[in-house]
Amino acid sequence: MTIPVDGRLTVPAVAEAFTGFADMPPVFATAFLVGFVEWACIEALKPYLDSGQKTVGTHVDLSHSAATPVGMNVTAEVELISIDGRKLRFKAICRDEVETVSEGFHERAIIDVGRFLGRLEKKGGLTAAR
Repeated sequence: MTIPVDGRLTVPAVAEAFTGFADMPPVFATAFLVGFVEWACIEALKPYLDSGQKTVGTHVDLSHSAATPVGMNVTAEVELISIDGRKLRFKAICRDEVETVSEGFHERAIIDVGRFLGRLEKKGGLTAAR
């Protein structure tokens, strides 16, 4: 997948939720890089999941070794490298138009949405999830 980096994906944009990021340089934020890798994995899995199944992120191990300015594109390449029951492990590499900006691994778990929401409701968080 490829996305253009715009102001909504920069470090200062994270300040809407976490104010300490407000005066940081306007480059592609690590928080959004992680979200982008997760999204690429979600999209890669969609054709293989049954109705009522989704995946949730369970582990992230990604570098963010180079800054990407506004106006450049970032491409995420994800490869499913192992399946252990419901646990899925991906290798991920992200590149901008000049260099590799991230490498690492991301793990997801296949869930049954109905059961997941049932457990969330028991935990007291179903209202928060809607």
